[in-house]
Amino acid sequence: MPDLDTLTIVLLVLAGLTAGWVDAVVGGGGLIQLPALLLVPGISPVQALATNKLGSIMGTSTSAVTYYRRVGPDLTTAGPMAIAALVGAFGGAALASRIPADLFKPIILVVLIGVATYTVLKPKLGAHDNLRWEGNRHRWTAAGIGLVIGAYDGLLGPGTGTFLVIALVSVLGYAFLPASALAKITNFATNLGALLFFVPHGAVLWGLGLMIGAANLVGAYVGARMAVAKGSAFVRVIFVVVVGALIVKLGYDVWHDWAG
Repeated sequence: MPDLDTLTIVLLVLAGLTAGWVDAVVGGGGLIQLPALLLVPGISPVQALATNKLGSIMGTSTSAVTYYRRVGPDLTTAGPMAIAALVGAFGGAALASRIPADLFKPIILVVLIGVATYTVLKPKLGAHDNLRWEGNRHRWTAAGIGLVIGAYDGLLGPGTGTFLVIALVSVLGYAFLPASALAKITNFATNLGALLFFVPHGAVLWGLGLMIGAANLVGAYVGARMAVAKGSAFVRVIFVVVVGALIVKLGYDVWHDWAG
């Protein structure tokens, strides 16, 4: 673990705590946690991404178990989606050191603006389950979503949970609360898939990852319980707020990159 001053440690723990809470409710915690890790002196982008996965998997495992016990998500959907996501994340992680992340920021920004607009203009979206398909078509569509978003998670990562939630709501027709439950199971698989690549390559900083992961775990537990208690309406509001914050953050990054 790198030598860190007290202020940096406090900031990392707060980032992990906040990221765990946000991730458990609607996803997107990586956009808090990953930039915080990049503040660590001497850390490479790949090490930050790999260490972020270790911290995140501690939180996603906690929130996934909490959602499973209290919401009872459909495992016939979660299973194929999670397996496909794990495969996609492994492949994305293998490409992470080869593709510059700044190519993705403008694309992600456009997608998030579209997601926010779509969600705001459809106030009843995600209020109740209104599943589009049944049987194999439903499961294959879920697996396809898992594969694509899993590849993104392994390659870049931040916002994965948010993309999973909006895909489950808008494509498959889930309400926000069960969508969040399914997203956490899938997000656990994407984190695991990425770690299966990063760990053998020595990219994970274990001391740092376990420290931020412990904070992430606490935040995830609190966030998942709040989401379950308050229901889909609460999750939808937090979703819109988080997506708005991500748009501002990525918009600033893109503007700064172009202006610089």
